[in-house]
Amino acid sequence: MSRALLAAALLAAAASLPARAGLFDDDEARRRIDALRKELAQQGLDNEARIAKLEETIRNIGVVELVRQLQEMNDEIARLRGQIEVLSNDNQQLQKRQRDFYLDIDSRLKRLEGGNAASGAPPDAGSAPPVAAPGPVASAAPQPPSKEDQAREVKAYDAASNLFRRNDFPSAIEAFRAFVKDFPQSALAPNAGYWIGISYANMRDYRHALAAQEELISKYPQSPKAPDALLAIAAIQAEQGDTGSARNTLEDIVARFPTSEAAGKARTRLATMRR
Repeated sequence: MSRALLAAALLAAAASLPARAGLFDDDEARRRIDALRKELAQQGLDNEARIAKLEETIRNIGVVELVRQLQEMNDEIARLRGQIEVLSNDNQQLQKRQRDFYLDIDSRLKRLEGGNAASGAPPDAGSAPPVAAPGPVASAAPQPPSKEDQAREVKAYDAASNLFRRNDFPSAIEAFRAFVKDFPQSALAPNAGYWIGISYANMRDYRHALAAQEELISKYPQSPKAPDALLAIAAIQAEQGDTGSARNTLEDIVARFPTSEAAGKARTRLATMRR
């Protein structure tokens, strides 16, 4: 009887061993699964943090780039505004000079057409010819130009002036040179030489501009255009940065032609230089 009970007990113990081993295996798997889940969850949190940091960095880079571009645009706008102001000032100065040129042409043409003797206009054909002095005469006195010649002279000068008004400076130079060649004794010959120099100056050919004004002063030192030629020379010297020579030329105008309009302008420019 006792042997039967012992055998039954042994059989029951043997049967329970696999069940306990299986129980132990399930617990270990669950622990590993829980650990893996925790690891995955932590990795997910880390990834989210990294992504958020990366997005913030990208946003910051975009803002910095935008600020840089805006600053560059502001700098470019400021530079363009400065250029516009300079060009506007240059344009105003050029317009003022051209208005002065046109007024000078118109006033001198009116004096010529009115027969003003002070302007040096040729005498009218109806005036009495000069009486020869007694005694031998080496050559006959020059005959005054006819009205037709005077009209042709004024027409040629006006045509050259119109080319200058249209800013066609090369053509104006040729026309004024032709005028001086065709009418060398004209009272307007000094004016033509003056506008030749101004045309060269407008083309920034300062070498020929100076030569034209200096030729005018050499040929017609007492012409009303001589002080204007000196004023143009001073302007060219100043444009080239030769302030000392410009000042000397302006002082020369005041000394040689104190009552001329050019002397008044020279005094104003000298006062500006001394500031």
